[in-house]
Amino acid sequence: MTTSQTEIDRRYANVRDAMRAADVTALNVCGSEYTGFDGAVRYLCGFRIVHRYAYVFVPLTGDPCTVFPSEARHVGDHSEGWVPEQVFAEHPGQWMREHVEGRHDLRVAVCGLDYVMPVRDYRALSSGSFEVIGFDEQFDLARAVKSEEELVQVGTGRQTMDMVLWGHHGAAEPEFRIPQHAQAIEPDDLLLFSLEMAGPGGYWSEFARPLCAGTPTAETYLMLDAYLEYFAATRLAMKEGATAHDVHRAASRPFVERGFGLGHVTGHSIGMTMIEHPRIGEGVEVELRQGMVISMHPHAIGPGGRSCLYMQDTWLVGADGGALLSVLPAKVFDGTEAVPPSQDRSGAIAAGGDLDPDLPSAR
Repeated sequence: MTTSQTEIDRRYANVRDAMRAADVTALNVCGSEYTGFDGAVRYLCGFRIVHRYAYVFVPLTGDPCTVFPSEARHVGDHSEGWVPEQVFAEHPGQWMREHVEGRHDLRVAVCGLDYVMPVRDYRALSSGSFEVIGFDEQFDLARAVKSEEELVQVGTGRQTMDMVLWGHHGAAEPEFRIPQHAQAIEPDDLLLFSLEMAGPGGYWSEFARPLCAGTPTAETYLMLDAYLEYFAATRLAMKEGATAHDVHRAASRPFVERGFGLGHVTGHSIGMTMIEHPRIGEGVEVELRQGMVISMHPHAIGPGGRSCLYMQDTWLVGADGGALLSVLPAKVFDGTEAVPPSQDRSGAIAAGGDLDPDLPSAR
């Protein structure tokens, strides 16, 4: 998947604007093999992490460089990267500290400081004579609005992370579990597979629908009614200028009004990293912008925490409302449904077309 020079320049310009706003002169972007946390590096240099971890060092002025642990010299296709300077360091953190001190930077930002950066590299970097600050949210907001070149790559492929919510007698329990074959599936079991999938371009999307060959409970259907209202409310709320808090309130209202709790984050920005800022949640006053891609997945939990319903969808923020990028209806699938015909949706996305499918209830 080739990235144009125009797109590369756009990404670096946006990130450096965010650096200026934070008054930093250097940025260290971290990525690791851990599923969903490798995208920040690929976003800035084109390299796909196969094993271990990597960094992109971005000065406010001048050329960036990529930094790899020396033991990973032959792990991954380094010719994929578009950053010419590649450093293979015995101790990447120590190399970066010495590099920063040699540049006389006083304030260095790190994307991946909270979750991604290896402890040994953080210890080495933070022992320098300069200030180290976290930059996850600023970096994510700098890449949140997707270009037309990026949007056509939103899809699915080899990279996946799968979990399941599972319960008996027409209701699912609210705890996420790893799929396994230890127990046979009965007709009235309710299955909710949470699918996180990345396509050839490295852009993630998320999707989930309930599966039950038998009869769901009345409470499950009540949650489904709330979901149908949620889709309509989110479509109206997810627009340019609305805050993440506004969208969260609109999306959660149908569940709260029916007495259901919400056990998982309502949504979040998504791109080359599975979970990006901003989070769609209470008190998050970040304004959404047209072109942002958002994963929404309110986790409805029944009274007493004994049952739940969970659906995931990827949305596109529009000028006047959200566009749903999924093609399947919001229903409980029983296994008898026909497979819909293949649809080429890239043109509609690039043109800003209405991608919302009908969302009928499956009673």
